[in-house]
Amino acid sequence: MAGQIKQMLDAIILERSKGNSVVAMTTKTKIILKGIDPDKYTAGSADDPTTIQKVRDIARELGVTLQ
Repeated sequence: MAGQIKQMLDAIILERSKGNSVVAMTTKTKIILKGIDPDKYTAGSADDPTTIQKVRDIARELGVTLQ
């Protein structure tokens, strides 16, 4: 299923920001500092298992529960 990484990143940003654009940008920056650029991924991006695990780890560190 392509695009899973994009969906996960969007879910992290949405849950943390709750619509606040400043918090959304701060969350994106934190994700970038952890080695993943959310703007790099699209709905058509391939799902690399290593990257998926890294995104799950980032979500856990930020206190976000992913489905």
